[in-house]
Amino acid sequence: MIQSDSNHDPDEPTNESALPDTDRSAEADGQATPRRPRRRRHRAGGKPGGGAYLARSQARVLALQALFEIDVTDHDAEDVLGRITEDESVPPPVANYALSLARGVGEHQGEIDPRIAAAAPAFPLPQVANVDRNVLRLAIYELVYQPDVPLKAAINEAVELAKRFGGPSSGRFVNGVLGTIAGQLERSATPSPDGDSDS
Repeated sequence: MIQSDSNHDPDEPTNESALPDTDRSAEADGQATPRRPRRRRHRAGGKPGGGAYLARSQARVLALQALFEIDVTDHDAEDVLGRITEDESVPPPVANYALSLARGVGEHQGEIDPRIAAAAPAFPLPQVANVDRNVLRLAIYELVYQPDVPLKAAINEAVELAKRFGGPSSGRFVNGVLGTIAGQLERSATPSPDGDSDS
């Protein structure tokens, strides 16, 4: 599995075990009383889509972990993906979206990888860091084959994954490659003066 780096995302929930187990207001009176740890609630209002946004974010992490394992080991893809559905702690909608993403990348990798190579010609694909390569594959699949996913959302999510699981420059690298590809997609979708879109 990919391990997160030490830079914790401020939007991620903190570990409940790190929360103090006494009431601060009671401490102010000099008498600390035990209390049950409070659960942090996701601030759904701060993210578009609320719970759906969080579910898709969780699914992208699972899909990335599966793609990473498939890419860097000789493990069978279906065995790797099967563990997602077998994990009872993963809600079915999250598991289903993760499987859809991972399988979609696998089906279209032959078209996705040349896009990465063209957008980052100075970095041969085998030399791109394993995490970065799979974050890019996942994001490009969403950009090209998932029209319901907003372009900016796909890029932002990919950059966050790269920062969380990759190296110090991963976020910047992923953002640059995806920005190039997004620009190409936007130009191809822009109607030309005679009314046809560029091809």
